[in-house]
Amino acid sequence: MIFGILSAAAHVAAGAVLGQLVGGGVGLLIGAGVGLLVGAVFGWAVAAAEVYAVSPRGVFLFVVDHTWSLLNTLVGAIYLAVHLVFGHSLDRATSRHSCRVNVVEGVSPRYATTLGTVCAGSGPGIQRHEDVHIFQARLLGPLYIPLVVANYVLFTIAPVWLLYHDHAGAPINRFTRYFEIGVYPHVWNEAIAYRIQGTPPR
Repeated sequence: MIFGILSAAAHVAAGAVLGQLVGGGVGLLIGAGVGLLVGAVFGWAVAAAEVYAVSPRGVFLFVVDHTWSLLNTLVGAIYLAVHLVFGHSLDRATSRHSCRVNVVEGVSPRYATTLGTVCAGSGPGIQRHEDVHIFQARLLGPLYIPLVVANYVLFTIAPVWLLYHDHAGAPINRFTRYFEIGVYPHVWNEAIAYRIQGTPPR
């Protein structure tokens, strides 16, 4: 319960600070309100699923997720809220003491997706892959999302990955495959995760 309350408070504080920076006093109030809304949902999930154990590891990762990696946690909290609005379910069993929030349903039946500490649609066959993304976010903190977005933009408009792509095994013969088979598995965060677990789409 305490982790859920502290998490919600961290989201309110982050929203208030961001709101203050963008819109002064009014922005502070709006930001705090949005932070409370999103933080309440995420805090509920953290408490309900007992995501963080009361242990040195659990406390350390909670602190990292709510300080250095707070931007990623905030994005994950918004992502979780959207899933819950669409009727998706919190996977309490796999979330418990895992230091991540698992959602049963994913965005796509073909892929699991992780934002911040929230994994949607994951399973035993790909969980280590998704955990790599959580580690990357915790390691790089506020730099993680900008670096991922920058790599997607770069590889979309300047496809240097074509120089080392497996053209025979995974041909780029349709527009959609340019992104699904080309850009997506070659961006740095996915390339690293696929080396640890999983097979890139073909």
